[in-house]
Amino acid sequence: MYRELLLLGVLRHKQMHGYELHEFINRDLAFCTDIKKPTAYHLLQKMAEQGWITEIPETNAPTNRPPRTVYQLTPMGEAKFLDYLRQNLATYSPSYFNGDVGIAFIEALPPEESSNLLEQRKTMLQTALNTLNHHPNDEVHSKGGMSLIIEHQKRHLQAEIAWLDDVITLIRNQSHSK
Repeated sequence: MYRELLLLGVLRHKQMHGYELHEFINRDLAFCTDIKKPTAYHLLQKMAEQGWITEIPETNAPTNRPPRTVYQLTPMGEAKFLDYLRQNLATYSPSYFNGDVGIAFIEALPPEESSNLLEQRKTMLQTALNTLNHHPNDEVHSKGGMSLIIEHQKRHLQAEIAWLDDVITLIRNQSHSK
């Protein structure tokens, strides 16, 4: 549902062709979704079949390539967007952290190696946090929901870094007490 909500929400602001839609998502929403181009096109086709969006052939396309399809939200799509939005805002979705799988088996490595590897992870998290802290404060990202998403990501990264600091300290203290 969240992917459909994403696509409908973007098209709600502006009709776009598929490539433009994908570029917008990659440029402006990459920190909150990882929707891939084939998935987006599949969902756009499905939403067109359901009447949520219309597919309009581009009329001013250059003659050296086939015309692109422009997607536009329909009134039925607007209603579905609002329905999905309400569901999404009212629903808890658990977060799963793929990196926790390695934590489950951390005892298989020597403590020194484990703590060094977690330091590497922490460095990557800090880099991601620094990137968000220097995110452009432009018209798109500084207002409303977009600024809330950026702040949510920042807080998640800060919490993850603090947690890793605690885990690294625990591992190193256990190693020294043996």
